[in-house]
Amino acid sequence: MNANTIRPMGAADAAPAGDSASARPAGGAAAVPPAAGAMPWHAGERQLQAHVGMAERMAQVGAKVIRPYMPDQHRAFFAQLPFLVMGAVDGQGDPWAGVIEGEPGFAVSPDPVTLQVAALPDADDPLRAGLGPDQAVGLLGIELHTRRRNRMNGRISAWDGKRFAVTVAESFGNCPQYIQARDFHFSRSPALRFPAPARERTTLAEADQALIARADTLFVATYADTDDAGRRVDVSHRGGKPGFVRIDGDTLTIPDFSGNRFFNTLGNMLLNPRAALLFIDFERGDVLQVSGRAEVILDSPEIAAFAGAERLWRVRVQRVRARPGALALRWRFGGYSPTALATGQWPQAAGV
Repeated sequence: MNANTIRPMGAADAAPAGDSASARPAGGAAAVPPAAGAMPWHAGERQLQAHVGMAERMAQVGAKVIRPYMPDQHRAFFAQLPFLVMGAVDGQGDPWAGVIEGEPGFAVSPDPVTLQVAALPDADDPLRAGLGPDQAVGLLGIELHTRRRNRMNGRISAWDGKRFAVTVAESFGNCPQYIQARDFHFSRSPALRFPAPARERTTLAEADQALIARADTLFVATYADTDDAGRRVDVSHRGGKPGFVRIDGDTLTIPDFSGNRFFNTLGNMLLNPRAALLFIDFERGDVLQVSGRAEVILDSPEIAAFAGAERLWRVRVQRVRARPGALALRWRFGGYSPTALATGQWPQAAGV
């Protein structure tokens, strides 16, 4: 690891590679909802906030915007969605990001600290290995056609193998930046599932690289085990113009653009250098899920060469699941985000 890469903040903070559900309590370190008004940022997030000169400001903002409950607007928002993006951690300590879909109303909030989800991932979805009683999870509700999104992280507090409930640890909204507009429809009933035999690879195939190369959207799941709040799983959206993810064999490099300065994703990477990426073929319903080692890059000539990039992060892919036609949902492209259009592409940045 060179001087341009942020070094993980202590191996003890990252779950060991052989960690399993039998070796520790379910969900790793249990997610503990912070007290209202408590500082929500962990050490990795605070380090990056200090790096950009925002530590004092974010200390003031954090307690106001990160809530241990969902406001009514978020509760209503989740109930109108046809899918959720979810992050979880499997028994090997690897994060995964995936999609859970259903007719609007499949996710409902009976009270401000609970979200009930009447669906599960398919049997061939690696996300499923990270779900179960007391497991820590991250949830992203995102409505592509309106560019709205809200996040909710917590732990599974009810589970019967067909549906589950999540108790809130952190709830907060995000801005519409970098979200490409897309209208959705179902190509079949989301209740009709066609899971294939689970086939996992350790390298990206040519078709995987082609999907990534044309992607303008990805989702990233990360986690960190902290002393004060236990395991904190997060899943987030990233967007840019097609080609914003650079492919070097099994290493993917992603620019990090101006955002809310929360640094949930990159802060987790500092404490635990693991990440999962989810790519969706929105026209065909194909899903590509990868998990691997992550690093954050704060100082590199590549940053200045990519328009809009403030830093970079990389994922060295170690596990791959490609699931053709996995989703019942399909989307029709409606337009690029204005903020995404102001950013670069790797071929342009490299002078190709």
